[in-house]
Amino acid sequence: MELWTAATPNGWKVSIMLEELKEAGVQLPKVQVKNINLAKGEQFSTEFTQQNLNQKIPVLIDEDRSIMESCAILHYLAEKFPTSLLPHTDERWDILPWVYWQAANVGPNFGNKLSYTRYLDAVPAEQKQHPLERFNKEALRLSAVLARQLGDNPWICGSRFSIADIAVYPWLRGWKWSKVDITEHPNVLAWVQRVRARPAVERGIAYGVPKDEIDQWSEARKAQYRSSGSSIADNTALKSDL
Repeated sequence: MELWTAATPNGWKVSIMLEELKEAGVQLPKVQVKNINLAKGEQFSTEFTQQNLNQKIPVLIDEDRSIMESCAILHYLAEKFPTSLLPHTDERWDILPWVYWQAANVGPNFGNKLSYTRYLDAVPAEQKQHPLERFNKEALRLSAVLARQLGDNPWICGSRFSIADIAVYPWLRGWKWSKVDITEHPNVLAWVQRVRARPAVERGIAYGVPKDEIDQWSEARKAQYRSSGSSIADNTALKSDL
């Protein structure tokens, strides 16, 4: 089994999942992790495209099968290695909608807010005003949805940690970096801290990041992420074909 990934929220979903499976006692096959340098465009290489036509990380290669899309990979691993992370009873339908809620809502919106907040310095401020307001308001609305869903429960789908928590957490943990103020919802903030305290989560978010920078990047790394983020977000770098 191979995981081709990078130190991003979508990449961390899968690395957290692998570590949570180990924590649950699953005897995983040896997983070879291949770090993809997004700034150098390695995701557009012929080798990567052969495994993932969409040219985005992560991709999981399991024998003769390649699975793209981080939430699909979570679902695949949860079914291949059954644990309480995704019950095989009808209870799974309490969980899966929240996994795809993340894919359709949280990831795209928080990602766009992050891009306009941190990576598009070359865009005039007046041109960023509308998207910043739009994506910020939607991020706050999504945070309110999460707060309502959590209620007094420790995890998104009740009393049991699941792949829904794994899917959502990597995007919410960076709320300060994307400047989305989730402090209006104390239960969301407490949930972020609760997920972070899990040993498997700590190991998962350490993939591709020095241990002493898991929670606080160095100034050099921040500059590196701004630079690579700016090049990726720049419209001149966008492709309209493969």
